[in-house]
Amino acid sequence: MVTVGLLIRIEAKPGKAPEVEAMLKSALEQVRDDTATVVWFALRLGPTTFGVFDASADEPGRQAHLDAYRAPMEAAAAQLFAAAPTVEYVDVLGAKLPDRG
Repeated sequence: MVTVGLLIRIEAKPGKAPEVEAMLKSALEQVRDDTATVVWFALRLGPTTFGVFDASADEPGRQAHLDAYRAPMEAAAAQLFAAAPTVEYVDVLGAKLPDRG
């Protein structure tokens, strides 16, 4: 069961949207090994606006995920992002997930 999540919003610098998209797509391989993260989505919200939503069963899982990926996001920020990503801590009130059994 998921109870907490992160909603991250990213604005690409002019001309950098394809690189941000590629970065987010490539992150999927790393996240697949992250057992604390139950669901993870990379999103395109507009021409230069992207997002990530992920959810975990508990606060330690959410924090572990954020800690693991904070450095790569910060490294990409100066080159690819128009501003620092916004990170919102969210509570998951309900979820429909595929059977994991």
